[in-house]
Amino acid sequence: MPRRGEIWWVRLDPTVGAEIKKSRPCLIVSTNIINERRKTVIVVPLSSSPRPGPPLLVPLICAGQAAVAVIDQIRAVSKERFDSLIGSVSNKHLSAVEDALRQILELG
Repeated sequence: MPRRGEIWWVRLDPTVGAEIKKSRPCLIVSTNIINERRKTVIVVPLSSSPRPGPPLLVPLICAGQAAVAVIDQIRAVSKERFDSLIGSVSNKHLSAVEDALRQILELG
């Protein structure tokens, strides 16, 4: 069962237009109760390519490597798309992602 703050390999294809593509690490941002009760999980895809640029590209560590959470690509994905657990982020990194989500969604 995916848990908030974990990073999983997720198959994001097929995609349309500018949606982030392919199988890639994704950070789980939905609450554990939603993750347990729903067939979908809310994730933020990660990338190793771009340079950090908060609030859209938040730096974090994934499997010991520098990565960025691509905040504007947040999406709900079916649990059927999940492949394997990679690890989890620190509370500091999860808080930075939460702050960025609040900024881009104007949640206060």
